[in-house]
Amino acid sequence: MKRQISLLVERQRLDSEIRRLSFKKKELPDQISRQDEEFQTVSQGVDEVSKAFDVSVKAHRDKESELKDGLDRLRKTKDRLLEVKTNKEYQAMLKEIETVEQKNSAFEDEILTLLEKMDTFKKELRDREKNLDEYRKHYEDEKKKTEEELSSLDREILTCQKDLQGLSSEIERDLAKKYAMIKKRKNGLAVVPIVKGVCTGCHLNIPPQLYNELLKSDQVLSCPYCNRIIYWDEKNSNGA
Repeated sequence: MKRQISLLVERQRLDSEIRRLSFKKKELPDQISRQDEEFQTVSQGVDEVSKAFDVSVKAHRDKESELKDGLDRLRKTKDRLLEVKTNKEYQAMLKEIETVEQKNSAFEDEILTLLEKMDTFKKELRDREKNLDEYRKHYEDEKKKTEEELSSLDREILTCQKDLQGLSSEIERDLAKKYAMIKKRKNGLAVVPIVKGVCTGCHLNIPPQLYNELLKSDQVLSCPYCNRIIYWDEKNSNGA
């Protein structure tokens, strides 16, 4: 019977390991998704600044075109000033020249403002692109590690499943049924060690008589409180 207990203990270890690995494997796709989202956020930040820079470049080009038109208009208006014959016409032309000069001055101010914006966006874009390049390397390295870990987990789970398959054929049918039933009811934990008289499944002290029986008997025994299959963990009990 000691052999059967050892087999049950090993089966529990394999089942618990498969469960742990499967849980970890389930988390990894979410981790990859978070890495993708973070990279997209950094990348979008570069795109936004790039678009803002392009908008300012277009606005600057448009204002320079308007200023050019304004300067042409100012030149033509000044040329016409030489052709006026009355004082009234002369005053009207001066007013028109003043208006055009004010508009041209406003265009020049806007152009200077846009140039400052362009310089700011250009610097920010350069910094963000540098940061994106650095982040891309980090992102690709981390994603590769995560994908490799995912593959490694698949291999480990497969190994455990093969070991479990070979092990299960050696366990007596009645014990296997009992194990499966307890495992289902107790959240995957059917076999637990007794350490210093305490059931590590429910964390209660088992009766002294049962503890003594556990030390001497080769039978498969159960905790009277949680009904899990118990065994004496000699390594951790230190003879207690």
